[in-house]
Amino acid sequence: MAISYHEPTDELSASAREVHRALTTLVEELEAVDWYHQRVDVTGDEELEAILVHNRDEEIEHAAMTLEWLRRRIPKFDEELRTYLFTSGSITELEGDEEDAGEPAPETGGTDDLGIGKAGA
Repeated sequence: MAISYHEPTDELSASAREVHRALTTLVEELEAVDWYHQRVDVTGDEELEAILVHNRDEEIEHAAMTLEWLRRRIPKFDEELRTYLFTSGSITELEGDEEDAGEPAPETGGTDDLGIGKAGA
């Protein structure tokens, strides 16, 4: 599955073209991971399997490097990856946890006093 431009390339900024290049590369690397992973699963030759595992793992490395490049350049990638990666528990519940964390605290008595400097605050 190739990713193609959807807007005239001469109208896109250099940055948008670089991001497109990285996204296309990421898709290609992930496709290669899938190809090798399937081949590892069906081969009956141990030596070939070791080679294919090595190749698959190299493609995973390339995908991770490209994803990190994207994370550093697109703030929303950074935000979402920080929410979902390297977590435990239900992945789908993390979105709800993230949304709850951004909601203001409920009203606590109708006062404008923030409790600054008070004991226990």
